[in-house]
Amino acid sequence: MHRFSCQQILPVKIEEAWEFFSSPANLPLLTPPAFSLVPLTEMHDQLYEGMFITYRVKPLAGIPMTWVTEITHLKQHRYFVDEQRLGPYSIWHHQHHFKAVPGGVEMTDILDYRVPLGPLGILLQKIIVGKKVEGIFEYRRKRLIELFGGGK
Repeated sequence: MHRFSCQQILPVKIEEAWEFFSSPANLPLLTPPAFSLVPLTEMHDQLYEGMFITYRVKPLAGIPMTWVTEITHLKQHRYFVDEQRLGPYSIWHHQHHFKAVPGGVEMTDILDYRVPLGPLGILLQKIIVGKKVEGIFEYRRKRLIELFGGGK
């Protein structure tokens, strides 16, 4: 298992941050273009527990894959969790936390994941996957600054 976590403060009210992040339609705005993320299911306005979302994504070498996530936990304005049900990882458990702070909202992501393929997966994690995961969140950090301002 591998863990990646990051925090970012956006200069918006928690309600605005929640509205943006709890809309599955906004995920393509925060995903690097090289991943070619395309929703395959109807996009609802808001997440709910038990919701399945299906995407087409090209996470490695431009090879298209189907990615299915389920929203397994949700507490409005506080957190939600998406877990991969089908896709490139053997485990993907992504927690999104939101907390009102002076000047805005602090967002914390905690991602626990496992790369498949045993020893080959361990090697891929070290040379490719870990960097790609970091790159996804760095891209998202920059896009959120463009969309909402701030810089932390």
